[in-house]
Amino acid sequence: MLDHIGLAVRDLKASKAFYVSALAPLGYVVVMEFEGACGLGAGGKPDFWIGQGEPTHSLHVAFVSPDRKSVDAFHRAALAAGGRDNGAPGLRPQYHPTYYGAFVFDPDGNNIEAVCHRPEG
Repeated sequence: MLDHIGLAVRDLKASKAFYVSALAPLGYVVVMEFEGACGLGAGGKPDFWIGQGEPTHSLHVAFVSPDRKSVDAFHRAALAAGGRDNGAPGLRPQYHPTYYGAFVFDPDGNNIEAVCHRPEG
């Protein structure tokens, strides 16, 4: 089990605005901030950190979504916040029959996903 993850971002202000908007449908908010860093999380614990720096390579980060509607809302919010589409919401049966995900590239080119593993309904 992971405790937290951190990404270096070129423009902390722009990336913070992107993630605040994109992750709001998943219940994420800013929990902590320090000079040059911002921690977001759901339930009061910052488990996703972004910090001012030079990214050395792109990453794939997937966030658990409670339902398919939240995956859809994540995708819409991320695109509205300046993300680039990398896969519209939908089933990905190649992973498993109820894998429902959506993918966007963040401002630094990281592949950010929201996924629901639960059956519809």
